[in-house]
Amino acid sequence: TSASECVLVTMLAARAQALKRLKQQHPFVEEGVLLSKLMAYCSKEAHSCVEKAAMICFVKLRILEPDEKSCLRGQTLSMAMEEDETMGLIPFFVSTTLGTTSCCSFDNLPEIGQICRRFPCVWLHVDAAYAGNAIICPELKYLLKGVEYADSFNTNPNKWLLVNFDCSTLWVRDRIRLTSALVVDPLYLQHGYSNASIDYRHWGVPLSRRFRSLKLWFVMRSFGISGLRDYIRHHIELAKKFEAHVLKDRRFEVCNEVKLGLVCFRLKGTDKINEKLLSNINASGKLHMVPANVNDKYVIRFCAVAQNATEADIDHAWEVITEFADELLEAQALEKEQELQDEVFDMLNRKKKETLAYKRSFFVRMVSDPKIYNPSIAKTLPSTRRHLTETAESPESSVTIQPPLSASWISWPLAFLFQGIAEEAAGSDVPIRFRHLDTKVRLKTGKDTTNGGCGHQSPSPERNNKSPKRSPTMGRKSSKASLQDGKSNH
Repeated sequence: TSASECVLVTMLAARAQALKRLKQQHPFVEEGVLLSKLMAYCSKEAHSCVEKAAMICFVKLRILEPDEKSCLRGQTLSMAMEEDETMGLIPFFVSTTLGTTSCCSFDNLPEIGQICRRFPCVWLHVDAAYAGNAIICPELKYLLKGVEYADSFNTNPNKWLLVNFDCSTLWVRDRIRLTSALVVDPLYLQHGYSNASIDYRHWGVPLSRRFRSLKLWFVMRSFGISGLRDYIRHHIELAKKFEAHVLKDRRFEVCNEVKLGLVCFRLKGTDKINEKLLSNINASGKLHMVPANVNDKYVIRFCAVAQNATEADIDHAWEVITEFADELLEAQALEKEQELQDEVFDMLNRKKKETLAYKRSFFVRMVSDPKIYNPSIAKTLPSTRRHLTETAESPESSVTIQPPLSASWISWPLAFLFQGIAEEAAGSDVPIRFRHLDTKVRLKTGKDTTNGGCGHQSPSPERNNKSPKRSPTMGRKSSKASLQDGKSNH
């Protein structure tokens, strides 16, 4: 019916052969114990039917890692089998693939075949469900290199030889080894021609089967060997044409070695964007493609399966793919731009809030701590610094500049207010500090003894009634002018 049944049948035959040999070596060991020791092998790229067959046969299966070209190598298999033997397990079945489902890769049959020859109980099966059909072309027979080591080989004419589903062909090296594992011959199934004919009920799971070989015969009679070869070659040319389209577009990449009719490609980017691309294309109904995972990457599989496909169909398919890719990339660019704008807006908004919070905190602290808004105060706070009292250079000046005596500083508005109070109260001795100075300014209320004892009193309250709250600068100028008038009168 399919490659799945071919793998199952050959694994059953391999299991029967291995158990028969082990019973001869260990006649007193139960069959269940011997069955628990059997180990089968396949590549990570092998079809899931191998795993299902192992479940049905109640045997262990070890899935091996292929190389960078998704090819199972002999050294990998050899290391695994030797390791299992040291653990007391018995290798009995190896399933290889020519033309894997995900990317149409080919296991290295020559290397694997030589390894299997070293183990007497191992059955080597070759699953060539898709690629095996192309071997009818002489130029592609090199893909069969190493098949001489195989114990069984299957291919599906319903995949690439124009035969409708289901139709699989299976060859075996020794049919007795196959049928001996599946013979169940009750009396009601026996007949007088058992020795003269091939009874296919011993070749598979079902007792009866449809006449599948008839439809295969009709296809061969209709197309002939030359027609089938031309059909396969044409589809390989279509795959190469599609590969050329992908390679010309720098946004895409080819993810497999295109040998036959399958091309694995993807957009350069994340798996998510490729999933979205394939989903949009399939939902449109214009194309239908299937995904796969190759080298831990999500890829899209393209294969021309229509019998009368042409190069124009390939060009149309590529136009559809690029059209959806353009829309997706444009939408992604807009989303990224919007995300960037939102990020910038959030950053500016966050910075604005932080600045506002800082300003509020600054204002609250400013009321209680003048050092916050006048850093020069902090510089003069240490009491260990000593300053000498300095007198203004002008002998007429009544203002004395002296270093701060304490940390009680006031700002300019309060200084302006206290200036007026100091002029009204002659006995006031209030220190005044200006924002642009690092020192205090103290007004003298007594007589100045400079210039030979000709002192000059500070302005009386009566004189300053018109401007009781003068600035310190105006105070200095008026004091200086009064001294000059006094000199001229003297």
